[in-house]
Amino acid sequence: MLTQQQVLDTIKAGRNSECLDRRDYARLTEFFPVSDWEKLGFEPKEGIEYTPKPWTRENVLEHLAEDVASGFEKALNQRGISAALMYNVVKMWMWVLEDELEKFDQYAQYGLPLFKAVAVKYGFPNVIGDDRGYEGKYATNYTENI
Repeated sequence: MLTQQQVLDTIKAGRNSECLDRRDYARLTEFFPVSDWEKLGFEPKEGIEYTPKPWTRENVLEHLAEDVASGFEKALNQRGISAALMYNVVKMWMWVLEDELEKFDQYAQYGLPLFKAVAVKYGFPNVIGDDRGYEGKYATNYTENI
């Protein structure tokens, strides 16, 4: 797993947020002191007092589990923009964890294949069971045997 300093250095060197609303980097602010938020692209409200969560693998995996669950929910409800944002959030966590799934580049069926791969690898709930996530039944406007 990357250190906090490695995360900040990589962002400073030009790694950009992949989300329109920067929600991937917003997740990181929970682990950094307010004094580092500007480096992540955020400005705290004046006078805010905040104690960051400890930067541990366990805490990162806890956030990843929540984001994978949210990704599944958005994908299964065919919420295109929200699913795409969660796809990028999960990929950001893969970067932090130095996991090869960071390079996953097959955005099919609202990101289901990535959500499935991460869920299986990390032992999170896999709500699509034996499906791979590429199946047509997860596509927009899917109709079976019309």
